[in-house]
Amino acid sequence: MPRLQAAIDAMPASDHLTFLVTAQGKPFTAAGFGNYFRDTCHEAGLPERCTSHGLRKAAATYLAELGFTDHQLMAWFGWSYRRHKSTRERQTERRWRVRGRSSFQEQALAHLLTR
Repeated sequence: MPRLQAAIDAMPASDHLTFLVTAQGKPFTAAGFGNYFRDTCHEAGLPERCTSHGLRKAAATYLAELGFTDHQLMAWFGWSYRRHKSTRERQTERRWRVRGRSSFQEQALAHLLTR
């Protein structure tokens, strides 16, 4: 992921455990980031349904479709416990049954690598 590494390297040095900070250089609160994201989406002319929670949910679904395990998803998203089987997991399993898991994973991974 060279582009991700380049973006991280371009960030100014900080003592924070996050690289998403406010204009004042301080870490966002959960509500503060949600407000910032909503305002940015509004400025970009995106629909009201575009939320930080929706983006996070879409990312979790995408990674589940790539075949990430529950524990990998927990680590990636900072979840502290295994949640009940979600709609995301049921949708992923349904797609795997219809398309075949290995071919779906190969297609998703190929799509990810071409970006």
